Amino acid sequence: MAIAYREWRDGDDLALLEIWGGPETEQARQFRGTLAPSGNSPWRRCIVAEDIVDGVAIPVAAGVVHEATLHPERLWAYIEVDRHHRRTGVGSTLLTMLRHEAAQSPSGVSRLRTKVEPGTPGAAFAEAAGLAPIQRSRLVVVEPGALRLPVFGDGSEAAASEQVEDLATGSVELSDVVGRYYTAVHGWDSPGELSIATVQRLFLDELSGAHGAIVLRAPKVSAFGEGVAASRKGRLEAFAISYAELAAGDHAAGAPADGATSASGQPTDVFLGHDPKLTVDEAQAAVRDLLALIAFQHPVMLELDDSMEALRTVVEPLLETGKARVQGAETLIVSDPA
Repeated sequence: MAIAYREWRDGDDLALLEIWGGPETEQARQFRGTLAPSGNSPWRRCIVAEDIVDGVAIPVAAGVVHEATLHPERLWAYIEVDRHHRRTGVGSTLLTMLRHEAAQSPSGVSRLRTKVEPGTPGAAFAEAAGLAPIQRSRLVVVEPGALRLPVFGDGSEAAASEQVEDLATGSVELSDVVGRYYTAVHGWDSPGELSIATVQRLFLDELSGAHGAIVLRAPKVSAFGEGVAASRKGRLEAFAISYAELAAGDHAAGAPADGATSASGQPTDVFLGHDPKLTVDEAQAAVRDLLALIAFQHPVMLELDDSMEALRTVVEPLLETGKARVQGAETLIVSDPA
């Protein structure tokens, strides 16, 4: 076996797909899309390993390292090697080459991170390379009626309508809370301060797949103090954003924010969060009440990171009692040590 290394070229994706076959994990499916020619806008370096057989060069492995706009403190890296060329040093050589490229990144950032599925060859390779878990993520389906519906105020429809509201995804108020929540639960891999425009683009506009939003507010408050009728809307405490159905193989499923299932019968894909200024008890209560509403009649699917403490506190008891289930395998984000 004679292995040669070179930069990625157009057509390598088709040659590698032919020898690799279908992706072994969801992470592999996602990362294959990052294999592309090297460039500087955004910065990316991609290397291909070829096996020279009877003078013919056959691509058998590839690796990529690239900068991330949203989480700039680390570089994303991915390596995939044909099954027949594993444990031969090809993957390790590619990693060494990617680390050399990372050391020259224009941002000065060189720490690597990647996503793996526990118990897979990719996870074992990452561990051997010194990458350790910094976060665990699960897709959790909450079954209909898993939580008792909350009672708002005096229990009337008017009281409920004061606190539960359909909100336009273009709302600046919603964008502000979504951005602060995302930053708060990603302290382990900070996205930095997110502008309203960035939050809109990533989470709330049509290209993000955002389909609708429902929010939970605190009770109305008076603008003139006690003794005067409340007229001003209460602060936004929790939000649920639903996403339109994506292409086959993606976990999103389109449906309104009230939790209705899509035409394919799959659970609604929902981003559920809260104002990070809430106390621990307030955050748990707000998340619980909003989840009870959106999952009252139809199942919803949530991405649950271990860092989402309020949501995890609400959902994990449901997993234990069978009122919620993990869909697919867990994802670990692993990283070079600080």
